Amino acid sequence: MAQTAPTPGHPGIPGGPSAQGGPPAPARSAAPASPDVFSERTHRLTNLILPVVLGLVYGYWAAAMNRDAGPITGWNVLFGFVTAFVFAALYIAVQTVAPRLRREPHALLWAAFAGCAFGFLYSQATQHTVVRSTLMSLGIAAAVFAVTFYRYYTHEDATGHRRR
Repeated sequence: MAQTAPTPGHPGIPGGPSAQGGPPAPARSAAPASPDVFSERTHRLTNLILPVVLGLVYGYWAAAMNRDAGPITGWNVLFGFVTAFVFAALYIAVQTVAPRLRREPHALLWAAFAGCAFGFLYSQATQHTVVRSTLMSLGIAAAVFAVTFYRYYTHEDATGHRRR
């Protein structure tokens, strides 16, 4: 016999609410919630480690472009670590503040962060003018704004709460 196992609280189950004359149990939603693959501990750990790792990569990248194939000096290493620290601190600040904002400022904050980060690296890597670095970073910021705004517009309501 292939039957579904009865669950408490559904109609037709001895001892359930409908058998006792009570109201029927509420219906379950047909769409299951998306699974969370990682534990809460993993998410917390990632939120702590990711800014540090990204900051170190960004700092190394900036220091490597700043020395321009020259010798590695103490000032170059210091420049890399200071750049890494500033990037990680700003990333943590944006990561903390941005989710509290509505979707438009939320996307704008991430776009400004990405544009500034790119503009700084672009100014280190090339001998172009400040105007060219600014225009390139504005292009990157516009692209990041479009992508993040679309994502927040399709995944959040107008007040910034995630849709279920």
